[in-house]
Amino acid sequence: MKRKQSVCITVMLVAALAIPVLLAAQTSPRYRLVDLGTFGGPASYFPNGLDGILNNHGTGVGTSNTTEQDPSCFWAPNCFATHAFQTQNGIVTDLGVLPGGGSSATSWISANGLIAGFSQNGQVDPLVPGFPEIRGLLWQGGEMIDLGTLPEGGYESLANAVNNRGQVVGLAVNTIPDPCSFFVATQMRAFLWQNGAMQDLGTLGGPDAIARLINDAGQIVGISYTDSINPATGCPTVHPFFSKNGAMVDIGTLGGTFADVSSLNHRGQVVGFSNLTGDQSSHPFLWSEGKLTDLGTLGGDTGLTNWINDRGDIVGKADLPGAAPQLHDAVLWKNGEVVDLGVLPGDSCSNAYFVNSHGQVVGASENQYFCSILVGQHAFLWQHGGPMMDLNTLIPPGASLDLTYAVAINNRGEIAGFGVPPGCAPEDYETCGHAYVLIPCGVGEKCTNVTLDAANAAPVMSAFFSKRPAVSTSGTTSLLERWNRLRQSPISPERKVPSNK
Repeated sequence: MKRKQSVCITVMLVAALAIPVLLAAQTSPRYRLVDLGTFGGPASYFPNGLDGILNNHGTGVGTSNTTEQDPSCFWAPNCFATHAFQTQNGIVTDLGVLPGGGSSATSWISANGLIAGFSQNGQVDPLVPGFPEIRGLLWQGGEMIDLGTLPEGGYESLANAVNNRGQVVGLAVNTIPDPCSFFVATQMRAFLWQNGAMQDLGTLGGPDAIARLINDAGQIVGISYTDSINPATGCPTVHPFFSKNGAMVDIGTLGGTFADVSSLNHRGQVVGFSNLTGDQSSHPFLWSEGKLTDLGTLGGDTGLTNWINDRGDIVGKADLPGAAPQLHDAVLWKNGEVVDLGVLPGDSCSNAYFVNSHGQVVGASENQYFCSILVGQHAFLWQHGGPMMDLNTLIPPGASLDLTYAVAINNRGEIAGFGVPPGCAPEDYETCGHAYVLIPCGVGEKCTNVTLDAANAAPVMSAFFSKRPAVSTSGTTSLLERWNRLRQSPISPERKVPSNK
């Protein structure tokens, strides 16, 4: 009897001692870094913004510089040509460009592997001298499908998202002059492409609209000019819309003249941000079943949402109280509560970009300097109630990149983001950073890093930049910069609204 009791006590002690080990294993995962390298140029990218870049099968899509320069600075701020790519299982595939074009880019991958994006076609827009014609694309079953332009005419289109049914949404321009155009010199219209045809979705009363997202139910969200003029700009006010079966509903704002959407789940819930009355600050919002809710902040002036999962968990950032400029923390809005995810030790700000169905959150944390210039410094993972973990500490030593951003995590726990190689500063990630994927390592598995850059551009990045031919970017604005500016405000690039960086 005593022996049985001692055995029982021993088992209990062993179990008790094992609990911290199990908890440590749960809260401190290990990852293999896959540095996706480039197609010979200095940088590669994931389309951070709406974040449909990594599906639950582990397939990601992005854009990579080639060795060629692009005088039009079509997409990359460094004015190198780009090719769209797909990555899976440590393999990167060049998705190519349209015949005659020099650059292409991706914007979304669906759960079943359909890819949306766009490409130059080698022509020049006759209505915008010197600007290349761009066509929205769908990659399906290894085939590149040119979505064309609107039936009423126009020379530009971009595909923003695609669902599992092959329905694509985006933006296309017509030939009607528009001094308040979102993009070029003519009206921009939201489109739905399906069964080989592009359809103009209309507007909320103004001349322009953009379709940003579509779910598998065919519900579409975006932004549109309304029939109300903003006296501060002389252009119409901008409201988000929700559209299904051709009916466009005005989501409205929280009192200001501008609001935008950032994510849509399969339940039809929409998140975004809206200016408040007077347009001096903005708050994150949730729109669900026709009701617009102010999600609030952490006591400061502004906030921003980046993603909502199908459970209704929302992530983004929110300002803290204090004198301007206010600091901000990554936030999880869950079941009506606001959870401050904090910052990494020694940092001042953070931003959460994505939450998967298991409640794992990824984002970026930074010190006060990088916070002031809106640039991420340390990629993070937050799970199981925290604390926030620096992803750089969860990969094997000797990595080819410092991980500065984590922008997506799928339900398998794989993470996509950006990092910077030696010689590339965190603030220069758009000109010399690399896209990466982190793959969880199994228990007992030897975890090693992989670099897919055959040219070994990362270790000699400084030399590469010192020897490359000079590129004049004076007066040029890349499409990536245009897109980031458009996401901040299509009316007034100088107006201070929350950045998604």
